[in-house]
Amino acid sequence: MKAIVVTDEAAGTAGMTLATRPRPEAALNDVLVEVHASGFTTGELTWPSTWTDRLGRDRTPSIPGHELAGVVTALGYGTTGLSVGQRVFGLTDWTRDGTLAEYAAVEARNLAPLPADIDFTVGASLPISGLTAWQGLFEHGRLRTGQSVLVHGAAGGVGSMATQLAREAGAHVIATGRAADRRATLDLGAQEFVDLDNDTLEDVGGVDLVLDVIGGDIARRSAGLVRAGGTLVTIAGPPQARPADGVAIDFVVVSHRGQLGEIARRVRDGRLRTTIGKVATLDDAVAAFNPTERVKGKTVIRVRP
Repeated sequence: MKAIVVTDEAAGTAGMTLATRPRPEAALNDVLVEVHASGFTTGELTWPSTWTDRLGRDRTPSIPGHELAGVVTALGYGTTGLSVGQRVFGLTDWTRDGTLAEYAAVEARNLAPLPADIDFTVGASLPISGLTAWQGLFEHGRLRTGQSVLVHGAAGGVGSMATQLAREAGAHVIATGRAADRRATLDLGAQEFVDLDNDTLEDVGGVDLVLDVIGGDIARRSAGLVRAGGTLVTIAGPPQARPADGVAIDFVVVSHRGQLGEIARRVRDGRLRTTIGKVATLDDAVAAFNPTERVKGKTVIRVRP
């Protein structure tokens, strides 16, 4: 099969190449998925799991990409809950070969049915951003109706999803970003916007929840904005500061069939939308991940027409 592979961590996306790799087989509790579309996050090229297995052994050349939408073509021994010919989408294991390929072997529990009226391209854009936003808000942040939430990077993949989900849940949403992001975040449902380049973050006052995707100084300053009993949730690594009378949580997103189903339902009925910036073929994937100009939105690789 054709696949994108990486062998050199220092080379980044420029080190990606299109190669021929053996088609994987569905192991115990796996399914083999014919990949129709794949998402990719550039940050994964800095993750140890891209380059080594769970025992620390080199596993290059490895296939990156962990988001996919496609069709189940085979079941491994003992696999239940999915069937051959079923449309699926989801998030694959970090330490296994990924989804920038014509086929991927995936644990069945990491996949959810993809409704027939959601395009594969849209399906592949949802897992990381959607699950991160869902888990950050509701699982770790325990957001409730009537609470206030500060969403950093609200125009980005995770932030845009979190803004929409929090507003739907009845929260008061304060979005942050650059000046050019103001209109987009307000259109997504944010009631307030903070320009991190020109406004004073501390003027926000107290909030019940901060969802941080930036880290560093922004996360440190945000800790002081959390009300008593509130929560700072971040995906940018262990926080450097914690709320004086609250909790700080950093987490790594995991796949969850039920949550994927909730996300898909909201996409189907128009309550949740994703931003896709560019769609490219597998043959053109390396160029798509090394653009000559900024692409706003997620780049999705359409593996099959």
